[in-house]
Amino acid sequence: MLEGLTLTKAHGAGNDFILIPDFDGRLRLDAQTVAALCDRHRGVGADGVIRVVRARALQGADAVDAGVGPEWFMDYRNADGSLAEMCGNGVRVFVHYLRVQGVVDVPVGGSLAVATRGGVKTVVFDGPSYTVDMGPYELPEGQSASIRVDVPGVGVRDGVRVDMPNPHAVVLLADERELQAARLTEQPVYDPAPADGINLELVGPGSPAPMRVLERGVGETLACGTGTCAAALAVLLAAERDEGTVDLSSPGGRLAVRIAGLPDGARRPRRRIRPPGDRRIRAVTRVADAGPRVAQSPVARRPTAGRAPCPAQPRRLTDRTR
Repeated sequence: MLEGLTLTKAHGAGNDFILIPDFDGRLRLDAQTVAALCDRHRGVGADGVIRVVRARALQGADAVDAGVGPEWFMDYRNADGSLAEMCGNGVRVFVHYLRVQGVVDVPVGGSLAVATRGGVKTVVFDGPSYTVDMGPYELPEGQSASIRVDVPGVGVRDGVRVDMPNPHAVVLLADERELQAARLTEQPVYDPAPADGINLELVGPGSPAPMRVLERGVGETLACGTGTCAAALAVLLAAERDEGTVDLSSPGGRLAVRIAGLPDGARRPRRRIRPPGDRRIRAVTRVADAGPRVAQSPVARRPTAGRAPCPAQPRRLTDRTR
C-alpha cells in the first residue's frame, strides 16, 4: 500500500506524527496499517498518522464540495487506527509540512485554511511561529463540573467536559504531587461513561501550569493541542473567567493558549507553536528549548502488523466515589 512513498516523521511539542503524502487521494488507509506504523516497537512509532490530501479527492463521509472551502484536508488517525475529529498540534505540523515541501506558498503573516473532520482551521505563519484559530469550544453539560473521574493513583476527582471538538475531561489537581502520582498506564473510570471515549487532561497549579494528557486511542502523550486548549479553559473557569491567556507546561514543552470573546458569545481558544527553522518544529512562545526534527524516509514495504499501547475503553464509575 505504501511502497514507493516517502513518509515524514515530525512533532509539535513532542506530539509526534507520521505524515503520508496522498495528494490525489489514491490510498485507502485501514486501521491495521495505521496501528502498525504507529507501533513504537515494530513500526515507525508515533502518536498518530496524518494523511495529506486535497479536499477535492476525498470520498465517502469526508467528501466535500470541491468548489467550496480549503484546498487541503488533514486526515488524522489515532495510533490505534481510529479516526479523530481534529489534532491541534497536528494541524500546525500539517501546514509546516506543506510549506517546507514547497507545495504551498505561505509568506510571513500569511495563512492557510485546512479542512478537518472538526471543521476548517486557519493557520497563520508568523515567522517563525504558527498561530491557529482552534474554533469555538463547547461545554456539553454547562459550565459546572460535569464529569467525575477516578484517576488511578489519585482517586476520584470532579472535572469539566470540553469539546474542541474532540471530547476532553479536564481535572484540576491540588498540587503537583498528585499530578506525578497519577498512573496513566491504567484506564481511568468516568461517570458518566463517554460512549465514544474521551481524552483526559490532568492539570496542576502554577504558571505555567503543569499538565499530563491521556489520549483516547493512543495512551499518554507528551502533548495534545486540543487538550491544552481544554485545560486552559478549565483553568479560566475555575478562576471565574471566560477569557484570557493561560500558560501550560506539558512534558513535550510549554504552550500558551489565548481564549478570546466572540460577538455571538462563543469563545475561540488560540495556540501557538514556534519552529526554529524550516527543518524543525518546536513548542511555543517564550520557550527556548531545542526543537524537534522533521525526518523523512522512503517506505520499502508494509510494516509488520502491530498496535500502539493504549488503555482499554472507559468503564462506568461505580460507587468508589466516596
